[in-house]
Amino acid sequence: MAWALRIGLFPVLALLVLAALAAGSPWLSPGQLLASLDGSGPPWLSTLVFQIRLPRLCAALVVGSALGCAGALLQALARNRLASPDLLGVNDGALLALAVTLVLNPAGLLGPWWCALIGALTTALFTLLAAGGVGTQGYRVLVVGLGVASLLRAGFDIAMATLPIFQAGGMYAFSVGSLTGRTWPLLATVALVLGLLLAAMPPLTRSLTLLGLHDDSIRSLGVRLERLRLAILLLAAALAGLAVSVSGPVGFVAIAAPIFARRLSADGSAPFWSAAAIGAALVIAADLLGRVLAPPVEVPAGVVTGLLGGPFLLWLLLRPSPYGVT
Repeated sequence: MAWALRIGLFPVLALLVLAALAAGSPWLSPGQLLASLDGSGPPWLSTLVFQIRLPRLCAALVVGSALGCAGALLQALARNRLASPDLLGVNDGALLALAVTLVLNPAGLLGPWWCALIGALTTALFTLLAAGGVGTQGYRVLVVGLGVASLLRAGFDIAMATLPIFQAGGMYAFSVGSLTGRTWPLLATVALVLGLLLAAMPPLTRSLTLLGLHDDSIRSLGVRLERLRLAILLLAAALAGLAVSVSGPVGFVAIAAPIFARRLSADGSAPFWSAAAIGAALVIAADLLGRVLAPPVEVPAGVVTGLLGGPFLLWLLLRPSPYGVT
């Protein structure tokens, strides 16, 4: 049954992909969509699909899969289903790094995308250092992460106050999680980086099953526990920073995707590839809803996921945790 549900993810994802290419202003009929894809349609149709909607769709795929994997890694590491880049300050660190680059070099509308990656990794290391480690149940790193996130958000607000109005406006639009205006060169670069990060996951995920054991038991198997936890945290931070570099912070996805993936798993574990597929589907669906809820206004995907995240978090807190802790 679990395998059937996992296989069913792909038709759902395919339908969302087609809907994302067809929905918007103007809406495209199936015939128009097919004509744009095979090149038989008018030039404006090809421009709409290949230069506007397809890059937006690819951005959603990159962001969603990166957030799904990052959330799955952090939840398994901390043994806490509330662990996510949102709560550990990683997203705020990535945003602050981009804002600081604009303050220091006010030549563009946004800082270089890789600054978000550096900010996310630096924040993860600082949070881990301040917490004195992950801890056996993940409480300590979560509490410290919340404090770090609050501090970094204040720093971001200060940086925004010092920026010229046109840069502050662009940075604000980015900070609420938007997929519009992404270019093919940026997407090609981040897709390559995402592929490299995902290639590093299999050796680590094989060791994640050991984290459910007591620390002494893990060490007795010859596993260097501190090094393993550091590698997992840095990989999760890099994935989250990569997502922020493309779209800004998109909440809810990194928490929800691993939880949904765990429900599709026969043994209650969180399959990382299922979490990636569910994360991609959630971001595509959020962007799609943002386009059709209040036309002609487009609501950013990050705002849509924020609206969904509040009720989901309340539902989550009222249910028992598979880790034995919240």
